[in-house]
Amino acid sequence: MRFGLFYEHQLPRPWEEGAEEKLLRDALDQVELADRLGFHSVWEVEHHFLEEYSHSSASEVFLAAASQRSRAIRLGFGIVAMPPGYQHPARVAEKVATLDLISGGRVELGTGETSSGAELGGFGVDRETKRDQWREAVDAATRMMVEEPFAGYDGRWVKMPIRNVVPKPRQKPHPPLWVACSRRETIRLAAEKGMGVLSFSFIEPEAAKQWVDEYHAILASERCVPAGFSVNSTFAIVLPMMCHSDEATAIERGIDGAHFFGYSLAHYYVFGEHRPGATSIWEEFEERREEVGFARGVINADDAPLGVKVLQEGLGSLRGAIGTPDQVRDLCSRYEAAGVDEIIFVSQTGKNRHEDICESLELFATEVLPGFAERADELDEHRRRRMAGAVERALARREGPRVADPGYTIAPLDSGPPGSSGSSANGAAQQAAEGPSSGRAQLQALAGRLQKRGEDAFAAFVRRSGDARLERTLGSDPGLRVLFGGMTRRFRPEKAAGFEGEIQYRLSSNGTTRPWIVDVRAARATARPGVAEDAKLTLTMSTADFLRLAAHELDPGKALMTGRLRLDGDFTVATKLGEMFGEPSPY
Repeated sequence: MRFGLFYEHQLPRPWEEGAEEKLLRDALDQVELADRLGFHSVWEVEHHFLEEYSHSSASEVFLAAASQRSRAIRLGFGIVAMPPGYQHPARVAEKVATLDLISGGRVELGTGETSSGAELGGFGVDRETKRDQWREAVDAATRMMVEEPFAGYDGRWVKMPIRNVVPKPRQKPHPPLWVACSRRETIRLAAEKGMGVLSFSFIEPEAAKQWVDEYHAILASERCVPAGFSVNSTFAIVLPMMCHSDEATAIERGIDGAHFFGYSLAHYYVFGEHRPGATSIWEEFEERREEVGFARGVINADDAPLGVKVLQEGLGSLRGAIGTPDQVRDLCSRYEAAGVDEIIFVSQTGKNRHEDICESLELFATEVLPGFAERADELDEHRRRRMAGAVERALARREGPRVADPGYTIAPLDSGPPGSSGSSANGAAQQAAEGPSSGRAQLQALAGRLQKRGEDAFAAFVRRSGDARLERTLGSDPGLRVLFGGMTRRFRPEKAAGFEGEIQYRLSSNGTTRPWIVDVRAARATARPGVAEDAKLTLTMSTADFLRLAAHELDPGKALMTGRLRLDGDFTVATKLGEMFGEPSPY
């Protein structure tokens, strides 16, 4: 079994000048100490607007500082809030990879949704869809770390064109993935997604065994389809901890902090009514702790085995790993026997003192850690061997990294919200060019996208494409059918001024001319391939230039003057084409 530290950066009121700075500096000192003592990991939460409970809104900054104060300790995001309202998946991929590089490959990527009203409401994240947003964002972010370039994304919440997201992480394919779990249902989800468990459920060791066994059974089943490109089968739990040779001293130093940790969490997630900048959670905690399950009088120094939760005379209370080295060792052994791989201790809670936390870490490292550390590598290797076949089968069920369109380009003046840029048309056109079996269906999809997203998307695709690419995609026979069909649907008979007759288009590509007829009759327009019997107007140009004219990427006057467009017949008809067929202009 391995051991780590977990940080919320709790800061109960009242706040003194410089309190937040001291809080962060003390935590960095604790991380440096834990690294020297042989702790396996440090985890930094990401929370926003949760006064007193968590002053940790920029986990990547703290972990980056910790990476330069340590040599071996793993650096865990515990967790990154993944719904795109909090941050774009590209920003997650970038900061995770950067930290992995500067730390020498020590990152653990914990993910989650968060569920406090303060955060969901503050960032406009919908509670009903946040789980689906998490799924989509994790898929996108992990792809960004392995695909070079990232092949783009067109999901419900994540929309992004082809980009090469850099840097890439040092660990391949990417750092181990975790998910925060407060319920058994989420532990099952972690197994189905091939992710490690960060459990905040405060479960007893005997109950944990059932959860661990079920987790590994799902990992080994066909239900497991990894969220990323590797499988992390590690099961970790979070517990409050304060260790001292005298049990009463350990309780005195640590129990109020542990209870405030639980109370303030419930304040934001269960029962609290919070007034930003005004509510004092610490004062409410001191007044209400017994009625909500954090009774102080229930916790006594009796040299008994530790229980995570203590029940006495109808009152429940949180205890955890607060006691002597012998008591803490016994509790950890019971978790090890249950199959738990890592215990992550939270000691910086409530008003716990920095000096007491450091003393506790040193005592634990001296009297408890060594015995477990000797078995840790062996147990890890045993778990890897046991899960190797299941992991291989699970990864085979996951869609692999995609290959982006090699012809995709970015123009210097591109802009616009994701989903309305040329990338979508680009992707549809790429699909249309994949083969005759899918061409018509894909081009119909292209037409729908162009109609929905407007001429800006069409123009962006045309602007980014060379002649060969245009002729291969939109300039194919099915592509021209789609384009001329859209043109005739935009026909405005009131602008024809009584004109009726055939308009001939002669489009050339690779030495071949493809004739198309637009026939205006009885206040409607139709289009078909072929040679007109009596064309009123003939337009001759390359297929690529026809597409550029249609996308407003080529001026018709300039095309005419430079010989890229030739007109034969009634020039007055030519001057009406734009109005007759709406926008974009087809000539």
